[in-house]
Amino acid sequence: MELDSAKGARQHGGMTDQIVRIRITLADTDPPIWRRVEMPVDASLKMLHDVIQGAMGWLDYHLWEFEAEDRRYGVLDPDWNDDRLLAAKNAKLRTLLDRGVRQLLYTYDMGDNWEHLIAIEEVETGQRGAQYPRYVDGERRAPPEDCGGTPGFEKFLDAIANPRHPEHKDACEWHHGCYGKAFDPDVIDERDAKLRIGAIAKRRAAGKASQAKKSP
Repeated sequence: MELDSAKGARQHGGMTDQIVRIRITLADTDPPIWRRVEMPVDASLKMLHDVIQGAMGWLDYHLWEFEAEDRRYGVLDPDWNDDRLLAAKNAKLRTLLDRGVRQLLYTYDMGDNWEHLIAIEEVETGQRGAQYPRYVDGERRAPPEDCGGTPGFEKFLDAIANPRHPEHKDACEWHHGCYGKAFDPDVIDERDAKLRIGAIAKRRAAGKASQAKKSP
């Protein structure tokens, strides 16, 4: 798994993206809740955050940050000086790869504390003509927002699975009221994930096209 920035990714006379295949696993879930995505190596950690949100089905309501090599990356707050927090929008995957980073920790919602294990599985040449980032696959639906972290999620699953559970009706009505549908822990909303991540890929492609037009 070597990254050769000088080599680029030339195929059949055209340029394609050099990409990283990433597995996202929600910590402390059994069976594991996970997603696999492909990201361009020039993507920032801010873009990776957006992709994780889309892949997992999170709604981006809460604070978040990455950790790698004892460094933290997130969104800087001008009203709160944190010298230990670096801007995620300025941190590129390529830079982390060049430093030998292959694993990161991503935490979403500091209250519920959803920790995601980010593993870089492969660095390779992308498919000619494909737009990145893109969703690949995964298993099991992620928890609903604001359900109380892992303990709350486990209680929620127990409640919706058992019609005789004293909180069954409330749990089902709460989720349906928030999301407009019943919660099935075994089914991923892959259409939503692909649409959300596809929108990011389209914006990136449009940005690259605009820059190319400006180049002499």
